[in-house]
Amino acid sequence: MKNISSVLLISALAFNQSCTTMKQTDIQQELPAPDPSLSSNPFMKKSKLQYEAPEFDKIKNEHFKPAFNYGLKQHEAEIIKIANNPAAPTFENTIVALEKSGEVLRRAQIVFSNLTSANTNPTLQALDEEYAPIFAAHSDKLYLNENLYKRIQSIKEDGLDSESKRLVQYYKQNFEIAGANLSAADKEKLKQLNQELASLSTQYSNKLLEARKQGGVFFSDAKELDGLSADEIAAAAADAKTAGQPGKYLLALQNTTQQPLLQNLKNRATREKLFKASWTRAEKGDANDTRSTIEQLAKLRLKKAQILGKKNFAEWKLQDQMAKTPEAATKLMNQIATPAVETARREAKDIQDLIDQQKGGFKVEPWDWNFYAEQVRKAKFDLDESEIKPYFEITTVLEKGVFFAAEKFYGLTFKKRTDLPVYHPDVVTYEVFDHDGKSIAIYYLDFYTRDSKNGGAWMSNFVEQSYLLGTKPVIVNCYNYQKPAPGKPSLISYDDVSTIFHEFGHSIHGMFASQKYPSLSGTNVPRDFVEFPSQINEHWALDPVVLKNYAVHYETKQPIPQALVDKIKKASTFNQGYMTTELVSAAELDMDWHTVSNESQFIPVLDFEKQSLASHGFNLATVPPRYHTPYFAHIWGGGYSAGYYAYLWSETLDNDAWEWISKNGGLTRENGDRFRKYILSVGNSVDLNQAFRDFTGHDPDIKPLLRNRGFIK
Repeated sequence: MKNISSVLLISALAFNQSCTTMKQTDIQQELPAPDPSLSSNPFMKKSKLQYEAPEFDKIKNEHFKPAFNYGLKQHEAEIIKIANNPAAPTFENTIVALEKSGEVLRRAQIVFSNLTSANTNPTLQALDEEYAPIFAAHSDKLYLNENLYKRIQSIKEDGLDSESKRLVQYYKQNFEIAGANLSAADKEKLKQLNQELASLSTQYSNKLLEARKQGGVFFSDAKELDGLSADEIAAAAADAKTAGQPGKYLLALQNTTQQPLLQNLKNRATREKLFKASWTRAEKGDANDTRSTIEQLAKLRLKKAQILGKKNFAEWKLQDQMAKTPEAATKLMNQIATPAVETARREAKDIQDLIDQQKGGFKVEPWDWNFYAEQVRKAKFDLDESEIKPYFEITTVLEKGVFFAAEKFYGLTFKKRTDLPVYHPDVVTYEVFDHDGKSIAIYYLDFYTRDSKNGGAWMSNFVEQSYLLGTKPVIVNCYNYQKPAPGKPSLISYDDVSTIFHEFGHSIHGMFASQKYPSLSGTNVPRDFVEFPSQINEHWALDPVVLKNYAVHYETKQPIPQALVDKIKKASTFNQGYMTTELVSAAELDMDWHTVSNESQFIPVLDFEKQSLASHGFNLATVPPRYHTPYFAHIWGGGYSAGYYAYLWSETLDNDAWEWISKNGGLTRENGDRFRKYILSVGNSVDLNQAFRDFTGHDPDIKPLLRNRGFIK
């Protein structure tokens, strides 16, 4: 997942019409006078570390608020100067000036956004709730500024290079999507809505973080954890002790509906308890119940869209995406949903047959699926997850797998750095070098789950690449793997391996950014394109050359046997009906929430979800959506509202492009250079549909995706 935050809008924030009449002398008076607290604030000047990497050894909670306040005022002065410039509008004095503005605010917000995702605390959470509406208002003061919009409209593209032309078009489109053409009265309504939405989204995220933390399940007897390894049980005991329950065992929740440990837990009552804890984590009627917040968010998003002249929120949100319309996105989802559900039904029958053979005496439930699916896989393919895990030690997967593939395909090399400060002891850092030996990026990794971290896995920038600003990428990947007991290896499943390759694909996209302007740089692309580079990178996990290099037994140091590799490949389409159904059902659910065109259509959260799933034929009770509405963080707090379909859209691009790569030599530097040239290095500076055609020679085709998932031959 690419972490999409409102912070990413700050490269071009400005102010409303009421501010544009201020005199320059008034502006100067608004700036805070220098004082000791500001002079020592690390956000007030560029970091002296390589590539302006954050000075985490100096950054404290108390630095954010004064940096925000100063940065907002500084940015206001800069933007008013641009909007009120008496000189005729030009690309340089308007667009470029906007790209350069807000330096202090940008630094503080980017670090703040990453910390509130990866290592938050009550102070940061309170600041997040306090400043969310302030930042929303700040954004509106840009996009609803009539003087500024008129200047941008009047800029001629004649004589500009292609990236500069694209930037002008980008600004014009963003202003219009945001409401620059609204009446003064509607602008005021929109400002209020945006502030309310920002506050609610932040409240939702904070509630969900606490709900996940509080939703973990304690067990008193290790026998209830039968099926887990000794190391996993030891880790559960350590987690319980940390949580103030010594002598017990804590199974913490991951962000998805299904929990990874369900495939190993033999005790059915334990599985049910863990699954239901996951499913109900944010609907308990307590302070962490998200349902009321969601209902408010959905209604306000509809109001916003209608003020902006659209039928519903999805129609408004998809204007600048590759899909363009909700209908196009839904058409793609429906093409995938039908074969996925049909396949899932066959998989359910296989599981039920196994339960009956074992005289289980019960019908399969969601908490049974992964446990018995693992047994079916073992029976069909003689493949046992516990047999695989010893070959997937997390650091070896990273350095001998992910980095190795990047070296073979792109010529990159990596050097571990221990001299750069980090925001948590678990974080590790690498410097990245291009094929010619030149340093191009700093890369942080944060592998392990903790109460201060949001669920899931994602990529973010601490610093974005820009030739205009003279910056190189500083990138972080965050995960939520269970930290092993001290002295024990961190062994992960093959699905976890795929996730590491996936998130590194986002990082490669950011590392290869080659844009002049930060607004168009790297991963600042439509949501339904941003997952394409990450998804295609997953394929390298099973490449024979790559797999042999990293799949090494952590004890014997022997490479994975070819017989086991063959089993993994044969089983690659196993359970795809289930996995695709849980994904596409979540995507359809998201789209339904955001294609409501009349407020009367909203009903209580759980009823709405039930109605939505049934309307699309997702009536398999054993296959719940990947995210239940109350904890669907992607769409209520993560920037993917009306956009969760993006994973399926991007996967269509990914499988089609992968088929091209496979037919043209696979893991070669020539293919890597081509993919870098046409896809990874262009950012949002070109037509991305054309970029795909330039790489593959044709329009996207859904059949490779269906073949890869085993739905067609």
